[in-house]
Amino acid sequence: MDFDVIIIGGSYAGLSAALTLARATRSVLVIDSGKPCNRQTPHSHNFLTHDGDTPAEIAAEAKAEVLKYPTVKMIAGKAIKASQKTSGFTVGLESGESFSARKLLIATGLKDVLPEIKGLAECWAISVIHCPYCHGYEVKGEAIGLMMNGDAAFDMAKNLYLWNKDLTLLTNGKSELTAEQTEKLKAKSIRIIEAEIVEFEHNRGNISEVVFANGEKLALKAVYARPNVEQHIDFDAQLNFELTDLKTIKVNEQQQTTAKGVYAAGDCATMFRSLSYITAAGTMAAVVLNKEMISEDF
Repeated sequence: MDFDVIIIGGSYAGLSAALTLARATRSVLVIDSGKPCNRQTPHSHNFLTHDGDTPAEIAAEAKAEVLKYPTVKMIAGKAIKASQKTSGFTVGLESGESFSARKLLIATGLKDVLPEIKGLAECWAISVIHCPYCHGYEVKGEAIGLMMNGDAAFDMAKNLYLWNKDLTLLTNGKSELTAEQTEKLKAKSIRIIEAEIVEFEHNRGNISEVVFANGEKLALKAVYARPNVEQHIDFDAQLNFELTDLKTIKVNEQQQTTAKGVYAAGDCATMFRSLSYITAAGTMAAVVLNKEMISEDF
């Protein structure tokens, strides 16, 4: 067995787990593709001691801390295969290399599946944002949009109204709101536009106007959106663990998947994509899987 634990994904959850395991004297391999979910985000917020730092700055500091421990090894590469053996797991890389470990922690983040709208990908995580707790303060009081529909849109609009009274709901097609929901939003002067969106006009990812199929435009400072997500690699099929209806990895409160010996932490296992939360999840996963190894060896 090459390592006690292999961690697939070297961002916040993976590095947090690696630090905890290193301090438990475990041998750890962190495999990182170098493409974190938040790589396009200019600044990270609501993360104590790092509020306003860039994601790259936080990650670089974290990696330096983790690599001070001699039992941790990090390699750049993309893990594409994983299989369970009698005594542990084998992970294969795109390069053809393979490594084995007693336990496996998946911290690969998520792939955001954005609608095919011109300019949207360039604006994602810059001025098209997903979380008011992460980015809401920076655009409070501004004219903003919410690109959602149905019950989820109504619930999100209620939340955003705390930060922004100048709020427009962009359903990007026929509204799926109930009559009662529509009246409640209108009572708060929240506009509803059902026209199809064809473009986000922007300057280096900063929105200037949203363009609709009918030719009309709407000037906005930012737009909130919640795209569908996918796992980067089909490890669920390879290792026979379950996903949730939202396509995140199904875990319990201790970050255990439904496959024995396999843990998951970070964005890949939650829709609550806050740095503090996913960092804590990495710590929890490391503590529990370390305890599992202790029990096996005692």
